[in-house]
Amino acid sequence: MLESTGRLLMGTTSRVIITTVLSFVITVNGSRRLGAFDIVFDPTNYSQNLLTAARALEQINNQVRSLENQAHSLLNQAKHLASLPTSVIGQLTSTINQMNSLIGEAKNVSFDVQTTQRDFQRIYPRQYAAAISSDKMVQDATTRWDNSYDGLKQSLTLQSAIVSTLDQDGQTLRTLMSRSSAAVGSLQAQQSGNELLALQIKQSLQAQALMATQARADSLRAAEQQASAAAARERFIRFIGDGHAYAGGR
Repeated sequence: MLESTGRLLMGTTSRVIITTVLSFVITVNGSRRLGAFDIVFDPTNYSQNLLTAARALEQINNQVRSLENQAHSLLNQAKHLASLPTSVIGQLTSTINQMNSLIGEAKNVSFDVQTTQRDFQRIYPRQYAAAISSDKMVQDATTRWDNSYDGLKQSLTLQSAIVSTLDQDGQTLRTLMSRSSAAVGSLQAQQSGNELLALQIKQSLQAQALMATQARADSLRAAEQQASAAAARERFIRFIGDGHAYAGGR
């Protein structure tokens, strides 16, 4: 619009200049008389006026172009400052919170360092002393089996939760890639890149959580087998005794 206004102004001024030139053509070779006065054409003065008008017109055109450049600059700044209309951060945060909640459901031998060390020494002894009753060993064996069962259950539950988000992650990835391609400014492009990075971090956290729960289940199962072997060895020793009961049969 500003450029059209400049062209219109330039055309109008040119027509004025041409009309002025034509009005003086008839007096180029001399002068004419108007009433009691002689109108004398001064080529030098006319040329100076024409040059002044041309310079004024050029200055106006420069001002018009400057305004157009400023308008384009403001539009570009507005584009670069425009943010994304929506965000997937809330969705990613919700998934991470759900994963943390599933991890927090670990029973008995938890992921707390001090609690794990205390419970492991109590429930998974390296060996049973002679003073430990058979009932206590059976009770510990039941607890160990429960721990292994809960560990496997938690690992499978977390696996199911992660798999259930794969389709959602795929849709989120397509959405973010589309936003990145259609970004109108640097801010939108940067936000799209940050959200793509957040999706990658979320998936990495899920993988770490899955590895942790799977390793916990495997460790509980291995510890159960070792403690059960220690209990079986102690029960065998108690059953055999010192061997005197079998001496008379030789």
